[in-house]
Amino acid sequence: MAGTASEESGVGRSTEGFSSGQRCQSGEALAKWQSSEQVENGTPSTSPPDWETDDDNDGGPKPSELYGKYTWRIEKFSEINKRELRSNQFEVDGYKWYILIYPQECDVDHHLSLFLCVANHDKLLPGWNHFAQFTIAVVNKDPKKSKYSDTLHRFCKKEHDWGWKKFMELTKMSDGFIDADTLIIKAQVQVIRERADRPFRCLDCQYRRELVRVYLTNVEQICRRFVEERRSKLGKLIDDKARWSSFRAFWLGIDQNAKRRMSREKTDVILKVVVKHFFIEKEVTSTLVMDSLYSGLKALEGQTISKKGRLKLLEAEEMPAPIVRVDKDVFVLVDDVLLLLERAAMDLLPPKDEKGPQNRTKDGNSGEDFNKDSIERDERRLTELGRRTVEIFVLAHIFSNKIEVAYQEAVALKKQEELIRE
Repeated sequence: MAGTASEESGVGRSTEGFSSGQRCQSGEALAKWQSSEQVENGTPSTSPPDWETDDDNDGGPKPSELYGKYTWRIEKFSEINKRELRSNQFEVDGYKWYILIYPQECDVDHHLSLFLCVANHDKLLPGWNHFAQFTIAVVNKDPKKSKYSDTLHRFCKKEHDWGWKKFMELTKMSDGFIDADTLIIKAQVQVIRERADRPFRCLDCQYRRELVRVYLTNVEQICRRFVEERRSKLGKLIDDKARWSSFRAFWLGIDQNAKRRMSREKTDVILKVVVKHFFIEKEVTSTLVMDSLYSGLKALEGQTISKKGRLKLLEAEEMPAPIVRVDKDVFVLVDDVLLLLERAAMDLLPPKDEKGPQNRTKDGNSGEDFNKDSIERDERRLTELGRRTVEIFVLAHIFSNKIEVAYQEAVALKKQEELIRE
C-alpha cells in the first residue's frame, strides 16, 4: 500500500484499536464538518479474471459489492477549535459509517486520534454486528509519505467504533499532510461475510492487491511456519528408525481396501478445521490467508478436473507433483502413504521472495503503475503457498486422525495379545 504503514499493521494485529469504552468521551457536541466530501464506490478492478470471481456459488454478494471508499476533505483545518469532528455518513453494504477524529488529541498527548464508527448504532436491532476490514489514510502531498493503518474488527453494540488513539504525531502533520490548509482523510471499508465451512474469498480485487503489497511476506511466514511444523513432525517419525519400521510393517500388512478407506476424508470435515486453524478474527492478515487457501484449494481442484477456457493460475510445468487430489467431495491421497510421508518430510517450499511487495510503494494513483507481471507473480505466489498449505494440512489430518489412530490401535492390540500369551 502506498505510503507508510503503521506499526500495528506491520505485525498484523490492531494492538492500538480502542472501542467506545476506551476512547475519549467528550461532553461537547460533535461537529459535523461538511467540507467537500466524496464517496467513491464501484472502482473497476483490473485483476486477472480468475481473481475477480467468487466460485463459491453460495448465492451471496461478491466482495466487490461489500466494499466502499470514502474521501473526507477538511478545509481551513488551522481554524478548527472543536475537540471532535465527524465526517458525513457514507454507505457500504447498506450500512452507514462515518469517520471520527480528534484533531487536538484524545487521551494521548500530541497525537491525532482517528476512528471508524457505525452510524445510528443505538437504533439498530439487538444483536447486530458488522464484521469489517478497513484502512484509513491521512494523505500527504507526497503520496509516498501518506500514513496508512489497517485493522480488522467486529463492530457491535459495545464496540461500535474502532481505530487508533495514536494514529500519528500532531507535530508531523505540518510535514506535507496539511496542504493549502486542507487535510485529506481516506477510508476503505470491506464488510466481510466469513464462512466456517471452507476457505473463502472476502476482499475486493483492488483492495486485496493493495493489502498484498503490504502483507504478502506476513502471509508467507504464516504458511511457511505451518508447513515447516508439520514437516518437522513427520520427519521425527521417519527419523525414529524403530517406530518408522514398526509403522511400515503395519501399513504393508493391511489390505488395499483398508488402505483406500484410511487414505481419504470428506472435504467438509477437513476444510472446517482449516478455517478454524487459520482464520483469527483480530489478525489483519487472516483475510489474505483465507484468500491464499481459497486459491490453493481451487488450484487443487483444477489439477483434478481440467476446465477448458478457464485461467490457469499456475502453469502445469511449474507445479510440483501433487500429494492430494479432490474427488468430488472427498480429499484423496494420490499415492501410497509411506511415499507421501517421505516426500512431505523432504519437500521444501519455494525460496522466500526477497523482492516482495512490502518493499514497493506506488505513486499515489489507483495502482495501474504496477505491471501485470508483478501482480500475477504475487497472486501465483499466494496460490502456490495456499495449495501447499492445504495439501500438507490434508495429509497431516488424514495421517493423525485416521492412519495413526489405526496404527496405535494395532500396536495396543499386539501388546495385549503378547501379555495374554505370557
